[in-house]
Amino acid sequence: MTSADGSPVRVGLFGLLGSGNLGNDGSLEAVLGYLRAEHPEAVVSALCGGPEVVTARFGIPATRLHWNRGEYRTASRAGAVAAKGLGKLVDVFRTAAWVRRHDVVIVPGMGVLEATLPLRPWGFPYSLFLLCATGRLFRTRVALVSVGAAAIGNRPTRALVRWSARLAAYRSYRDAPSRDAMRAMGVDTTHDEVYPDLAFSLPTPPASAPSGPPGRVCVGVMDFHGGNDDRARADEIHRRYLDGTIRFVRALVGEGRPVRLLTGDECDASVVAAILDAVDSPLVTAAEPKSLADLMKEMAAADTVVAIRYHNLICALKTGTPTLAITYAAKSDALMDRMGLGAYCHPARELDADRLFEQFRALEKQSAELRQTLTERNRAAARLLDHQFHALTAALFPAAGRTQTLREAP
Repeated sequence: MTSADGSPVRVGLFGLLGSGNLGNDGSLEAVLGYLRAEHPEAVVSALCGGPEVVTARFGIPATRLHWNRGEYRTASRAGAVAAKGLGKLVDVFRTAAWVRRHDVVIVPGMGVLEATLPLRPWGFPYSLFLLCATGRLFRTRVALVSVGAAAIGNRPTRALVRWSARLAAYRSYRDAPSRDAMRAMGVDTTHDEVYPDLAFSLPTPPASAPSGPPGRVCVGVMDFHGGNDDRARADEIHRRYLDGTIRFVRALVGEGRPVRLLTGDECDASVVAAILDAVDSPLVTAAEPKSLADLMKEMAAADTVVAIRYHNLICALKTGTPTLAITYAAKSDALMDRMGLGAYCHPARELDADRLFEQFRALEKQSAELRQTLTERNRAAARLLDHQFHALTAALFPAAGRTQTLREAP
């Protein structure tokens, strides 16, 4: 695949990648798989949160997203505040220079158009706006691929997100509520499509043999404090979530069930430690997954999964394991409904251990039927993502798309 002057097409990948979030890195892995299979001659690099991790794991050159290395630390001293301010200015020129070196930039999945977790407008929303604005300025095609979106109350954040979406050359969403949210925020979504999350295109580990009674339960946890609109009661939300999760794990242990605690981000380790400390039992163990593949291996070996993080849910559903979702945003409810498990959702902000255990029992009674449903839905997701990758080639790499069409012509 080459550009108009005959040189290889230069593709950039952008986002909070390599920063400890397994879901984000899974989306990157999915797009790299597509590029290496369909456009092997492309020259690929990244502008991301953890460049050292991305280069070491994925073998592509990477540049740090922010000039200021303390970008995501709270600034209280005058020097730190000044450094943040200067960093915002420097990042304008750094982002512009990086974008200008590429023909195409892909934002691989992630919830880049939402604020369902605490988020400041001058953090990632500002970075995304710089990307899309400089992409338009230098005629570099920017694609938001299977991204998540949600209605945003904070006006500066909403404005930055809205303009980022408007300036992108290609947009697709990982669920219908995401597209609806962008339409409600004033973005023309007439030509935008909805596809499954990119993680559904990743390889699935082979199914494990049944563990036998009593079967293992994987419990995915999160350092959950609510979202942007919950800052005033963040501590209360966290206590309720943690206390309810501890009670639920104790109930499982009381029935002799082995419990495997799973995370999805480095920040979740404190929740795992709190549960292990509160439930002192050899039946409770914790995994240290380094990728979505690690998560899927754990979940494929379980009888049942109960999880809160979005990509933990995806990993469980993709392996065909009956799953109960502790939901904190519409994206989780939409995912569960799409996969045929819409009845098995529980609100994270009002976690009730007794009610959660009732839902768990109901889920396990339907285990065989749900596994069959998940097999069918996973096949459909794979077909849809294959369609998206063809559409992406046509939108971003028109020369390659024309060549492919000619090859396929009878």
